[in-house]
Amino acid sequence: MFDAPLESLYIWTALSVAATVLLGVVAGIPTTPAPDASGVADTVDGVAVADYDVTAERSLNADSIRLDAQRIGLRNEGGAAHATFAFGPIVPTTPGTRLGAVAAGSPPSDVFESPAAFRSAVADAHQTNSSWRPAAESLAVRHVSWEGTDVTVVSA
Repeated sequence: MFDAPLESLYIWTALSVAATVLLGVVAGIPTTPAPDASGVADTVDGVAVADYDVTAERSLNADSIRLDAQRIGLRNEGGAAHATFAFGPIVPTTPGTRLGAVAAGSPPSDVFESPAAFRSAVADAHQTNSSWRPAAESLAVRHVSWEGTDVTVVSA
C-alpha cells in the first residue's frame, strides 16, 4: 500500500536527465556578448566619407581581430562578429608601423620620405593577407590626403 508505482521511477529518471541537460545548456551560454563589429565598421565609414582629414578612435571589446581592406572581424569569448565597410577600401595597419603612426595622428610627411613612398606603403597594405591576430585595446581611424593620395588608414 505504501509502495511507489513503477511509473514514478521512470518519471524521476526522466526529470533528472532533463534537469542535467538544462544545467549543461545554461552553463554553456557565454557570459560576455560578442564584439560589436558593425559599430566599429560604422565608425570607420563615418571617417571614410569625410571631405577633410579627420581622426576617430573606438575601443574594442575583442581578444582577436582580422582586418583587411573591405571587412573587419572581431572575436572574444562571447563569439565572433564580422562587418563589411560600406566606404572601402581602407588601409589596414597595426600600431607601431609607419602607417600606424599616420593613423595615430602623425602627418604623412613626417613619417614617409616622399608621397611616392606613402603611396607604395598604401599599395602594400592593400595586398597584405589578413589573419587573426591579437587585438589592441582601441582602433584608430584617420582619413588623410597627401599629394594626391586620399586614404582611410585603420590601425588596430
